[in-house]
Amino acid sequence: MAEKFSAEERELMRERARELKAAKGAANKAADEALVIEKIAAMAPEDRALAQRIHDLVKIHAPQLDAKTWYGMQAYFKDGKVVCFFQDGGKFRTRYCTLGFQEAAALDDGLMWPTSYALLDLDAVTERQIIELLVRASA
Repeated sequence: MAEKFSAEERELMRERARELKAAKGAANKAADEALVIEKIAAMAPEDRALAQRIHDLVKIHAPQLDAKTWYGMQAYFKDGKVVCFFQDGGKFRTRYCTLGFQEAAALDDGLMWPTSYALLDLDAVTERQIIELLVRASA
């Protein structure tokens, strides 16, 4: 028997379909970023603070990445490909947020490397680690 998608998964698929449909029109970076800011504003306060700081770090340390939504999540693109994304914990009712990197990030390190990180809070050490990843991923 085939497994069914959860309500959250079905909504993500609908959001992605809307994103793809909108992308067929003229590219508008300001509108794309405004939608990311809107998604951040809709998050629970703890997740919102993390999401906003990640957004700020990307804008400062990887300004060549374009902010857009991806499956309804804030994501950052280079040459039309997802480099990294932020998934708020409230979206899937998890105890942590996730900072993830896609194939375009090319963070390869040997035969195995992490592609996502659980994120509970940000301190100076964690921010430095994130900045290093963003710089490597956006090069």
